[in-house]
Amino acid sequence: MKSIILIGYMCAGKTTVGKSLAKNMGISFYDLDWYIEDRFHKRIPEIFAEKGEEGFRDIERRMLHEAAEFEDIVLSCGGGTPCFFDNMKYMNQTGTTFYLKASPETIIAHQELSHTVRPLLQGKSGKELVEFISSQLQERSSFYEQAHHILDVNILDSYKKINIIVSQIRQILNLENGKMEN
Repeated sequence: MKSIILIGYMCAGKTTVGKSLAKNMGISFYDLDWYIEDRFHKRIPEIFAEKGEEGFRDIERRMLHEAAEFEDIVLSCGGGTPCFFDNMKYMNQTGTTFYLKASPETIIAHQELSHTVRPLLQGKSGKELVEFISSQLQERSSFYEQAHHILDVNILDSYKKINIIVSQIRQILNLENGKMEN
């Protein structure tokens, strides 16, 4: 089976859905940012600080090419990954891509549920935060919407809601593989 690749804006739910999907399917889960950090023994912000965005994006592209070649995996990519080089084209050729599409309000709600610091969102709140996320989503949507499948995700604040998205992905994959879901 080709890799299953999840894309979308930060805090859309890629890691949460990806872990659940991989567990449900009995396959491995990889988060591209975690993969990079493991390979380089540094946190993403450290790599950014040392190499700049251009250097980081080059590393990200190389690690994407490495990780996406694994079979029987779910791969969650960083929010910017599809927007650089030929990454989106490559992901579509290598795996089955799913864009987890979330509204700015959903992204903000997920950020509040998360305990992860998101440097791009730090120091912004209220209207400024909504405008920032809306602007970035608009800039990135032409890349995100190249995914094989687009799933609108509501606030993923319960296992039930996460499982609904996982079930939708499983149904799509089974249809593509000519299998009927029981």
